[in-house]
Amino acid sequence: MSENRWMATGNFFTSYKAEQRIFMTHIDRLVFICFLVALFAWPLFFKLGNKYMLVIDSILIAIVAVYGLNLLTGFAGLISIGHAAFVGVGAYTLASFATVLGTNHVLITHWWPLMILVSGVVGAVIGGIVGLPALRLKHLYLVIATLSFQMIFQWTINFMTFFNQGQTISIGRVFWFTGKVARKQHYLFWYYVILVIVVVLGLAVRNLLRSKHGRCLVAVRDNDRAADAMGMNPGITKVYAFALAGFFAGVAGALHAYLWRGVGFESFTLHHSISYLAMAIVGGLGTLVGSFFGPVAILMLELQVEHFAEFVGHYFTAIGDVATAFRPLSFGLVIVLFLMFEPRGIANWWRITRSYFKLWPFRY
Repeated sequence: MSENRWMATGNFFTSYKAEQRIFMTHIDRLVFICFLVALFAWPLFFKLGNKYMLVIDSILIAIVAVYGLNLLTGFAGLISIGHAAFVGVGAYTLASFATVLGTNHVLITHWWPLMILVSGVVGAVIGGIVGLPALRLKHLYLVIATLSFQMIFQWTINFMTFFNQGQTISIGRVFWFTGKVARKQHYLFWYYVILVIVVVLGLAVRNLLRSKHGRCLVAVRDNDRAADAMGMNPGITKVYAFALAGFFAGVAGALHAYLWRGVGFESFTLHHSISYLAMAIVGGLGTLVGSFFGPVAILMLELQVEHFAEFVGHYFTAIGDVATAFRPLSFGLVIVLFLMFEPRGIANWWRITRSYFKLWPFRY
């Protein structure tokens, strides 16, 4: 890398430490800081209704969940179609405390950061247990194992009275330094909380990928036998990949419960697991920025399709069934098109754009 880190135009490094920097140039760091400032400052100048703030908060929660799925599927190469169940584990961990202690217990309303962390830890433990079949199973067989966990989770929630048989379990409104968070400030408050968690966990993932543990994930994904020959333990690596995915999913589940002030079975079905996988694919498997682009693209697509379905159902009542079917049709079509024409996802577009500005005005 050039000594002038403001105007560096190449990828020539003189040490491994320089190559593993989070920000390759000072320009990268400056852009990142400006982007963060914009994310924290825009609610102060642009007031949005609760409906739109709820959509934004949901996108940020999905980013946290896709962090874990991208580590599991994108970096470790372990396909999972039960990720919504891991998110549900985190949400129902919080709901369990609410059931035993009470909806408005001080542990839930005042010590909510601790509860979010506990939900993540429980998700990591369950993820590690579910990942044990990865010691012996691969590819399609491992996919079926994760699908089995999804089915077991759904059956457990639906038939156990402790979990209210899948019906909504209420979560109390939290407190901040200024007192109880008011109804009008609820979504804005959680926007800032979730945004801080997204930034912190994003930096944690970036640093994990720079460490030997992150490189083990990639090595096992590329060739687990070669990784074993180089002294790594593919089995333990796969299990802790599931544990990491479970931790991020558990945190996302607790955030979902606090945001919606309740936990219900319908938010953690197989459909949502496939949605998380679609977010990872569309955003770009094996890339950190793909964890941001995927949830934004998929959730905004669902929102626009929902508006289109309402339009069709309002003006063309005779073809209401077509409007209803348009949502899964567009959802599947987007996944197929990305797999066919852009398997690297939206993150590849970002890579090309960055390369263009980095090399401009040269063509190559």
